[in-house]
Amino acid sequence: MPAIPKIAKTGLDALLRPADSFVVLIDHQPYQFANLHSHEPTMVINNVVALAKAAKVFNVPTILTTVIKDRGGNILKGLQDVFPEQTPIDRTFINTWEDPKVTDIVKQSGRKQLLLAGLYTEICLAMPAIQALADGYDVFAVTDASGGVTLEAHEMAVRRMVQAGVVPITTTAVMGEWQRDWAREETAGGIAGVILEHGGAGAVALAWETQLLNTSRAGH
Repeated sequence: MPAIPKIAKTGLDALLRPADSFVVLIDHQPYQFANLHSHEPTMVINNVVALAKAAKVFNVPTILTTVIKDRGGNILKGLQDVFPEQTPIDRTFINTWEDPKVTDIVKQSGRKQLLLAGLYTEICLAMPAIQALADGYDVFAVTDASGGVTLEAHEMAVRRMVQAGVVPITTTAVMGEWQRDWAREETAGGIAGVILEHGGAGAVALAWETQLLNTSRAGH
């Protein structure tokens, strides 16, 4: 068995790069949200939709998945609206990384920075995250776009993943690492739009700043 390369934990190589990233969003379905108690559900919804929109801005390939959708329901409408052309991959496997319909697509991309978010953290996120590490991926768990059946379940799952080598990260941090420099104008406007729609208090501040800038320009 070939040696698994060590994942960089420091330096620029440890940060996310759009050209090497791949996002898999797992089971954001009505049945899963019904028993989500680690977070306020609207926060997870806001964050996972923001993550999907950011991935689209940076042309990061993104897979939507469901588990037994005939029982668990269709994927969150906000996610489907970001990728209207995509039919979510429906599974019977609890562990997404055991389904070749998912893994074959990721492997064919050649990308090694794997970003995962899912419901529930302790099952649908932790299981594929830990397995993907053994396949040589640099795995990032987007914790605020995920959630567990209890706060303890979510936190214990994050601890378990970190112990295995998964990197925990939040949606805003993902966007910041992908953008890296506001002088990158080809994505700066798009990501600012995502922040305006999903950035909470930061969105209020950005909207106010933008309004001031537009007023100042109009005055000239």
